[in-house]
Parts: sequence; C-alpha cells; structure tokens
Amino acid sequence: MRPALFPGTPDDAATPSGTRTDADVVIVGCGPVGLTAAVLLAQYGWRVLAVDRYRDPYPFPRVVHFDGETSRVFAAAGLGDALPEIGDSAEEYEFRNAEGRTLLRYDAPDIPAESGWPRSTMIHQPTLEATLTARAARLETLRVVRGDPVTGLVDRGDHVQVTVPGPELGGAPLTARWVIGCDGANSFVRDHLGGGVTDLGYAGDWLLCDVVPKEPRKFTPKNLQICDPARPTTAVAGGHGHRRWEFMRMPGEDPQALADIDNAWRLLAPFDIDPANADLVRHMMYTFRARWADTWRRGRLLLAGDAAHLMPPFAGQGMCSGIRDAANLAWKLDLVLAGRAPDAVLDTYQSERLPHVQHMIKLSVAMGDVIAQTDPEQAAARDAVMLAKDADPDALMPRMFFNPIDAGLVRTGPDGTVAAPAGALVPQGWVARGHAVDRFDEVVGRGFVLLTSIDPYTALGAEEAAFLKHLGGRVVRVLPCGTSPALVGPHAVVDTDDVYLPFLAETGQAGVLVRPDFYAYGAAADGPGLNELVRDLRDRLTG
Repeated sequence: MRPALFPGTPDDAATPSGTRTDADVVIVGCGPVGLTAAVLLAQYGWRVLAVDRYRDPYPFPRVVHFDGETSRVFAAAGLGDALPEIGDSAEEYEFRNAEGRTLLRYDAPDIPAESGWPRSTMIHQPTLEATLTARAARLETLRVVRGDPVTGLVDRGDHVQVTVPGPELGGAPLTARWVIGCDGANSFVRDHLGGGVTDLGYAGDWLLCDVVPKEPRKFTPKNLQICDPARPTTAVAGGHGHRRWEFMRMPGEDPQALADIDNAWRLLAPFDIDPANADLVRHMMYTFRARWADTWRRGRLLLAGDAAHLMPPFAGQGMCSGIRDAANLAWKLDLVLAGRAPDAVLDTYQSERLPHVQHMIKLSVAMGDVIAQTDPEQAAARDAVMLAKDADPDALMPRMFFNPIDAGLVRTGPDGTVAAPAGALVPQGWVARGHAVDRFDEVVGRGFVLLTSIDPYTALGAEEAAFLKHLGGRVVRVLPCGTSPALVGPHAVVDTDDVYLPFLAETGQAGVLVRPDFYAYGAAADGPGLNELVRDLRDRLTG
C-alpha cells in the first residue's frame, strides 16, 4: 500500500461513490498559477499535491508585471504582507515614437485603486515564486514535489489515476479526485484532455535582455514602449533593481545573430547600458503567440494559465489572466469537493473565463499592432492619429481590463441577461471595526459576502441566513464614513474610504452578494430582494 502523501491529516478523501484517493487535487505545474491554485485550495483544507517536471524553479524573471486584482488574489493566498517586497509601483507607462514624442501615457500611482491595491506593480518573478513556495510550505495539506514529471493520466469517472514515476512519490500510480493542468504552453494535461486550439496566427520574435545596473539608477519614464519602425523596443522595470529590455527581431533578421551577446550589448548601448555599469543576467530569444484552448474541462481534468491560453505581452495580462483562472476555479472546486454543489458548476469556469481571456488576447494584439509597426509610412500615420489625441489613454485605448462576467454563475434576469452590478468586479476599500482599520478583505474575511447598506439580520430570513452560513459566507452591513468604529458591531464595518455605499447607490441597490473571487453574484434593492438573491444562489448551487 502506498504511504500516505499527507501524514497527520484527516483521511476524508472518499469520492461520493466511496472510492478513496491519495489526494483531493493534483496540480501539474508549479509556476505562479499552479502554486496560487494549490495554496487557495489547501487553505480550504483540501489535500493538494503540486508536481513539476523541473527540479528547481526557473531562476530568471519572465513576467515583470501584475495588476491590482492579481494583488488582491495573492493577498487572499496569504501573500499580502510580502507584496511590497515582490515588486514596486509601475508609476508610468509611455509609448514614444522614433523621434521621442509621447504618443500615449498611462499613470499608475502607488495608491490603492479598484481592488484596494496599486493598479499596476512591476515585479521580480523569482522573488514572487520563492514567496509562493514559502507560503505553500506552511500549509500541512499541500505538498510540492519538483523534478518528477507526470507521464500518465486516466480519468476513471469518479477519480483520476496519475502516474508520476519519480522516486519521491514511489513510482506507483496515485489517485486524485481532480487534476488541474497548469503546465504551460506545452501542456501534457492539455494534450491528454484533448480538444482544439484557436490560434489567431499572431506571433513575434523578440530578444529579451534582463539587466541589473551596478549602481542604483532612476529611469524616466519607468516603463517605455519605443514605437520605432526601425526597431520596436520595450524598456521596463523588473522589480528589485532589475531592468528589462526587449528588442523586436526585424523581418529577415537571423535569430541567432540577434541573440549574440555582443549584439545584445550593442542594442543596449544607446540606453547607457554597458558592461562597465551593468550586468546582463540573461539574454535570449522568445516567441509570443495569441491562442487559447477550446476545451478547458473534460471530466475530471481542468486547465489553467498558459496551458489554457497564451497572449502577447503588450498589455501585461498573461500571468494576471492565469491568476484569475486560479481564483475562479478554486472556490468552485471547493464547493464541489465539499458536496455543496454539483460538478456541473465547474462548467461555468470556462464560460466565465474564456470571454475575458479572448478580450485580453485581442487587446494585446491591438496594442502590439501599435507598438510593432515596421512600415515607416504606416508608423507616421499612426503617430499623427495618436498625437492628435494628445496622449490621452482613454481616447486612444479605453481601459477595458475589468470586463464584467456576462455568463456563468451570476444572477440573470427573466430575459436571461446579466444586469449590473451582477458580474462586476466589486471594489475594495479600507474599512474600520473597533480597533481594526484595514482593507475590507482583511477585516471581514474572505468567501461569500452579503454586503448591505441596511440591517441584514432584520431583513434576512432564517433559512437564507443558514444557507450563507453553510457556505461559510459572511453578512456585513456597511456604515457611512464618520461613524465611530468603536460603536460598530461584529457584523458591520465603517466605510472609511467611502467606496461601498457609493458603489451600491450608483446602481440603486441595498445589497450585493459577492463571490469568493470578488465578483458580484447579484444585487438587490431591499430586504425581500436580499432573501430572493440568496435563494437564487441556493437554487443554482443545489440544482
């Protein structure tokens, strides 16, 4: 008999049909998306085995950015206190033409934005992965195994047989209730799961150069796209004193010649970067693509992150999209594992996430078309249009990073459409209760939250309140800014940032039911409506 993978933890992993498994979830791939999904699931108490074919994490940075929503998910995974050490504010992001004129400028101040965290953070990926690994090590129901590739998957209907032949797991097949493939662009799980891939045919080769100046330097702007048809170039912060340059391979240019180290130094020289004042820690060619898997779930196999989608880097949303996948999938899988919802709930994972991913990929392609224009005449026409807009990002490229969910596990009206604020990302502000003054998630806690401007326990019926408690949900009344926190009871908070009451007032609602991934399930205008809202969720989850 195989030794227990999680000694000392309760052996409660029987499937509904009575089959006992070695793990509740096996996650294939231990990059940021895989580890985040593993941590979120283990925090619910599920036994999670995360395996990776490589012995050590990749030592060099790849991702250099994440957004405020991603920060909020990382905080939910227990990384909140460490986020300032992982990266720093993006500050500003400019597009300039070959003559150095500003075509477009985004400002990203280091202040909390929609999700209660800075809108944009530039990061050092190895530090992020080390922080996630350290967090994983503190969870007794999470085991991370590196250097053992998964070589076989067999879906047995009520469990999955997983073959990991490496010595640490004993070589014999193990069993899991679910498997999530977070194993990247060349995903073994995706190949096994089957289904087609939609490829937009948009790809490009770029020389990536990661640099560490030998003395601290300030670069202005901090993040820059040089839209020069002679050589489109990216120059951005990389967290922890790192700096990233990316140079587009021009038509007909030999990739090996472009990637030669002497050529890399030649391309860096105009930026006052040379061997005397900087270390070139990595230079390599990489190819981006724009595509997504057509099937994200088959039976007990699921995909997330790069295994499910790839996008150009220009919008900085590749990893962010994968972290959204993890956040969306973890709470739904928790409901299914706990028997609180049928596994059909997991079909809403793709229906919610794929439209958002498709939008992000197309947005990234559109930004790439602006940045990587190599025809001088078309570049001049682009410059004229953008300069006429006076570098206003909303006029040139409206902010569309926070698209609402318009299908899936959200409340719909009689006509089947989703009415705002259902499907919207609910903002996060600072609140106060007693001596506690912090972000809402830290004061109230996470999971389902019924957020109201009225007394919910006067309005909410006993059955509805019991159902929310069954889900591990919370009921919270928001009181106006200026209310003394000392007078606030255990089921209320003071809206010190004046975020929540305006959010409710804008749509004429008295309350909103927030999902564990911070998106609104639905809203209600009064007490009877709140009861109806909770019953609607109950009916959706119990079938």
